[in-house]
Amino acid sequence: MRVLIIEDERDIAENIFDYLESRGHVADTAGDGLTGLHLATTQDWDAIILDLRLPGLNGLSLCEKLRNEAQRDTPVLMVTARDTLENKLEGFSRGADDYIVKPFALAEVEARLIALHKRNKKQVVGSTLRVGDIMFDTRTLQVERGGRRLRLAPKCLRILELLMREPNRVWTRAQLEMAVWGDTQPDSDSLRTHMYALRRALSIDGEKDPIDTVHGYGYRLTDEHAHQV
Repeated sequence: MRVLIIEDERDIAENIFDYLESRGHVADTAGDGLTGLHLATTQDWDAIILDLRLPGLNGLSLCEKLRNEAQRDTPVLMVTARDTLENKLEGFSRGADDYIVKPFALAEVEARLIALHKRNKKQVVGSTLRVGDIMFDTRTLQVERGGRRLRLAPKCLRILELLMREPNRVWTRAQLEMAVWGDTQPDSDSLRTHMYALRRALSIDGEKDPIDTVHGYGYRLTDEHAHQV
């Protein structure tokens, strides 16, 4: 699994990191909420370990932004010293999938992550998005249009995935910027630059540009027969 550990206590983060790496998983860490949200929304993870007390942005707010603004369904295991029922219910209401209280056994953390990952895989109908003649395999990150393979930068891939998951939906600039860059606001022209590169790649062989600019609002990917398999 690819696991993101968002934890500000270095010793705890390093212990979890070392244990998961020794078990064959790939892990990365973030020591504050803003960095954690950025990594969680710009990269693909099989699961996220999320502490509640974080500098910059607390775990509850981070999880809520991950679900509601970034529209990410990555399984989240909340880790905290707060053990009351009210604390747990609040965590679940903000989008957590599971909850474990400190101190904990590392083997239990791994077991819970594996269970969350398996459950999430069963909920995924398929990993291939199709809109018209555009195909995007979200597992391998391969994109094709009319059988032609496209090479896209990571942020262009993220933008395309968002547009393809909800074709015909109009995304505002602010919504796209939050989903792609998180709370770390990009330069004023970054979204426009990446959108230009994405459109150019999609229509480099003379194909019709499938992305509409809704002036004064944002962008949408249009197709009457869009579907997901």
